[in-house]
Amino acid sequence: MSSQHGSAPYYFVPGPSSWPVLAGASLLLTMIGASAWVNGYSWGSYANLLGIAATLVVLYKWFGEAIKESEGGLYSQRVDLSFRWSMSWFIFSEVMFFAGFFGALFYARSVTMPWLSDLDHKFIWPDFVGQWGHAGPAGTVDPFTTMGPFPIPTINTALLLLSGVTLTISHHALRAGHRSKTAFWLFATIVLGAVFMGFQAYEYMHAYSELNLKLTSGIYGSTFYMLTGFHGFHVTLGAIMLAVVLRRVLRGDFTAEQHFGFEGAAWYWHFVDVVWLGLYVVVYWL
Repeated sequence: MSSQHGSAPYYFVPGPSSWPVLAGASLLLTMIGASAWVNGYSWGSYANLLGIAATLVVLYKWFGEAIKESEGGLYSQRVDLSFRWSMSWFIFSEVMFFAGFFGALFYARSVTMPWLSDLDHKFIWPDFVGQWGHAGPAGTVDPFTTMGPFPIPTINTALLLLSGVTLTISHHALRAGHRSKTAFWLFATIVLGAVFMGFQAYEYMHAYSELNLKLTSGIYGSTFYMLTGFHGFHVTLGAIMLAVVLRRVLRGDFTAEQHFGFEGAAWYWHFVDVVWLGLYVVVYWL
C-alpha cells in the first residue's frame, strides 16, 4: 500500500465483485480433486491441479485489483488500519491452526503413550514399549528410524533465523528510502527460503528411502509429516508473498511511509520463523 492518505476518501467500499465466488469455486474444486485423488480416482489429480491453477489465477487477478486501488489513492488511513487488523487476525488463525497440530502431538506423546504402556494395558499389548517413535500397540507398523536434529533440521533453523535478519534489514532500508538495498536483502530472504525448502525436500527423500519413515509409520510418522509438511507449505506461501512484494519494490510501488504490503508479508514470514523454532525443539529434539 503506497497511496497518499490525504487524497483518499474517508473510507473506500469496493463495488460488486465476482472474485469471492470464483475463489470459493476454485477452492472447492481443489478439495474435491484432492479427496478423489487420495481415494484412488484417476480424475482426482487432474481436478486437483486444475483447482490449484484456477485459485492462483483468481488470487493474481483479485490482488492485482487491490494493488490498483491502493496505487490509485483510494485507500485512506482507516482502510490501512483495517488491513492491519485483518492480517493480525489471519496470523492468529494460523497460530490456532498450528496449535491444533502441536496439541495432537502432545496428546499422543504425553497422554496416550503412557496410558497404553501402564500395567493395565500390558495384558492387552504386552509388547508395547512406551517410547516415542513406537510402532503402535498392535505392532503393525513397519520398522522405521526416527528423525534427529542433525544436520539438516539444524541447518534449516539457521537459514530461517538468518532470513528473519535479512528481511528486517530490508524493511529498515525501505523505511530509510533505499530501494536498491531493500530489493537486495528482500531477494536474499527469498533465496534463503528456497534453500530451506530444498533441504526439506532432501530430508523427506532421505526419510522415505533410508529411514523408512513414511506417513503411514504410526502416530510418529503422521505427526512428523503433518507438522513439517504444513510448515513447509507456509514457507512456500511466504516466499511467494515476498516475491510479489519484491516485484512491487522494483516497480516503485512502496514509499518509506506507506508500505503495508511489505509489512504484512514480513509479519507472516516472522510468524513462520517462530513456528519453526517451536517445531524444531518439539519434533526433532524431544
